[in-house]
Amino acid sequence: MKVIAIGRNYTEHAKELNNPVPDEPVIFLKPDTAVSKNNRPFYIPDFSSDIHYEVELVLKVAKEGKHIAQKFASKYYEEIGLGLDLTARDLQTKLKSKGLPWELAKGFDNSAPVSEFLPLSEFADKGDINFSLTVNGDYKQRGNSKDMIFSFDQIIAFVSQYITLKKGDLIFTGTPVGVGRLNIGDKLVGYIEDKELLNIEVK
Repeated sequence: MKVIAIGRNYTEHAKELNNPVPDEPVIFLKPDTAVSKNNRPFYIPDFSSDIHYEVELVLKVAKEGKHIAQKFASKYYEEIGLGLDLTARDLQTKLKSKGLPWELAKGFDNSAPVSEFLPLSEFADKGDINFSLTVNGDYKQRGNSKDMIFSFDQIIAFVSQYITLKKGDLIFTGTPVGVGRLNIGDKLVGYIEDKELLNIEVK
């Protein structure tokens, strides 16, 4: 299982980080050791003093595929969940300033908490799914799949031209505006529509 993540897939988030809006998907990977399940607490690592939360809709790949045409992309995922792309922003900034890859800032242990998955058949329109994140009871991020620059099907088609997708792979589809810093003692609660899927304490 691998984790494929899409960066800068919401225009306002790209702007809040002073990044250009991309004309094709921005891809990065997280190792399987980044995945954290069952709402386990997140412990802030000692190598960063600026860990940011980024809530995202996550697709679970249903079957193996490569060179997938966009018109067939929907056949390759059946479930959706919620995830946090936790980012060591200070480390990321340092790496980017040197023109180096982001992996240390994005792929560290437990940097990808993931919820249970729901059948996409539960949703009337996969292009209109609301999701949100509260921190200590306050809404910090609200997003909707209709606001993604690149849709689920576009992401599947694009990634599969370069990387073979396998059953069980997870695709983080991008975060909306409102990312921010985590502090010890924070409680993060994430929702798809009105269903609570993540409930994580920061330690």
